[in-house]
Amino acid sequence: MLDKSTFYRLCSKAVPGVATSQLAILIRVIGTIVCIGSYSLCQADAVRVASSLSLYDEPKYPPDFKHFDFVNPQAPQGGKITLPALGTFDTLNPYALKGISAGYYTAVYGITELNEPLMVGTHYFLLSGDEPQSAYCLICSHIEYPANYAWVIFQLNPKARFHNGTPITAEDVAYSYELLMGDLAHPGFANNLENVAKVEVLSKNRVKFTFKQPGIKTSLFRAGELPVMSKQHWQQHPFGQSSSIPQPLSGPYRIKSYTLGNYLTLEKVKNHWASDHPVYRGMFNFDEVRFDFYRDRTVAFEALKSGGVDFWIEYVSKNWATGYDFPAVKTGALIKQAVPHERPSGTQAFFMNMRRDMFKDIRTRKALSLLFDFHWINKNIFSSAYKRSQTHYPNSVMGARGTPSPMEQALLAPFKDQMPEGVLSDAFQFNNYDNPRELRVATRQAIALLKEAGWQFEGSQLVNSKGKAFEFEILIDSPSFQRVLLPYVKQLKKAGIQAHIRIVDAAQYKVRLDSFDFDMTVEVLPQSATPGQEQGLYFHSNQVDVRGSRNLSGVSDPVVDALIDRITKAQSHKDLVATVRALDRVLLWNYYMIPNWHLDYHRLAYKKQLKRPETPPKFTLGFQTWWIDQQK
Repeated sequence: MLDKSTFYRLCSKAVPGVATSQLAILIRVIGTIVCIGSYSLCQADAVRVASSLSLYDEPKYPPDFKHFDFVNPQAPQGGKITLPALGTFDTLNPYALKGISAGYYTAVYGITELNEPLMVGTHYFLLSGDEPQSAYCLICSHIEYPANYAWVIFQLNPKARFHNGTPITAEDVAYSYELLMGDLAHPGFANNLENVAKVEVLSKNRVKFTFKQPGIKTSLFRAGELPVMSKQHWQQHPFGQSSSIPQPLSGPYRIKSYTLGNYLTLEKVKNHWASDHPVYRGMFNFDEVRFDFYRDRTVAFEALKSGGVDFWIEYVSKNWATGYDFPAVKTGALIKQAVPHERPSGTQAFFMNMRRDMFKDIRTRKALSLLFDFHWINKNIFSSAYKRSQTHYPNSVMGARGTPSPMEQALLAPFKDQMPEGVLSDAFQFNNYDNPRELRVATRQAIALLKEAGWQFEGSQLVNSKGKAFEFEILIDSPSFQRVLLPYVKQLKKAGIQAHIRIVDAAQYKVRLDSFDFDMTVEVLPQSATPGQEQGLYFHSNQVDVRGSRNLSGVSDPVVDALIDRITKAQSHKDLVATVRALDRVLLWNYYMIPNWHLDYHRLAYKKQLKRPETPPKFTLGFQTWWIDQQK
């Protein structure tokens, strides 16, 4: 009889898309039942055992890998670092709908107060840096699942511990699921886990997720992304309220000190239960990480100039072009560097709230898109730094390009009568307005569309049939973005539309977005190299009236719904690309949003003592792989 370790070493490489079993091949051939302790494989195809998953191909790293390729496994440990967080926070619970979590701002650095998930790679706790969709066991030691993906069992690592010393058990996993599916949690979690029918505790270290619909491999990933919280803690504290009581975490860092809205300090956990885990080797190298919160970007930048913060991600192109002429940069104490990446850019756009009557007509939305003069803004405000996003999935193979491929046409053909003319046959392209004449022509086209939609001029102002002026508010929480919007407001005015910029603080901004209390806003929807379940949270009709959902425009389109459903069931990368591109075309031709701009490189400034691996990750910033050179 084989022992468990030998069995799982054999369970490594045979089945495409997972790290599973050479032994399973033998079982399939001889049709026998092999029992190893309490682990049985019947027919072998029925149950697969793995310590990692890949959506379509083999995981890049084998079961016995030592570390990821994009880290320095000998990175020095130690030192303290101060990072800027541009915003505020009023809760230490990052999962409840109520309140603003520090994690909303700290997640960009990959060092947060978030809970460890069952698996890492597709979860924002620790994203894959060099593969598009793979996950590796962390709290779990391995998983078991059938060939039809009807369920998955997570065998938990018995070493897994919360920082208070209590073991992480299947009860904690099941209770975390209950919390995140409740009304008090952010709806994004319920969306991710919507295919879960039930969660069962099989034993202290075994928990089973059963899915409503089998055949959807992404369901395994979504279950593996579950952040595991302490049942004991949340039974003693109200989950849905803004909390100033740190919960027990299990990751490399614990909360050392904080003042709500002011700062948060994390300290490295000594004798961390997973300090030698391959997914952590070469990562999380700082002894202490302090986040100072700034409500004003200019003040935060002054802190960088004076040495008050150690690392800076530049989001303002004008500042990148002209703002670094100060002593620390000149002497080399602060390094300014553009770092190329292949990370898909998020969907940054002007979101028109179609819950408002003025935006319901596609002709009105198209007119507002035509009136956006990106070329002028890019040249005069951004120093020509950006590229116009011609897709909702910029810097990614997922974005629609050219005319629809045969696969895209086949996907879209059944919905021919439910889509705007041109989706099935034409390439989509936003105008660039390289010269003033093109903008004048576009403005006339926009005015004609607005008239077709029922708007008429009364003097210089557009009004509807009831005499109500075409007037709306653009809601933002960043004063620096006002300079970008003012040229757009000016162009809208030429077409008879009155747009007003409303700047509110972060707390009010979140409340208004959560309740869809805005006309237009500017936001970014994060995108990955393999779009999946999150597209439902962004664009599905079942999210239109869900408080806190990310369907900001209020998209309610049966074609979009059908394509999102197909995305979650894609059987190959080729199938996924075609489906996402088809979705992109439908979104573009309906003008539900006005995509903005993007970069294909990180703009960074950091103290020279900070070092990064020679081979940085392609798909993430990977700041958690950096370290401090103690010699400098």
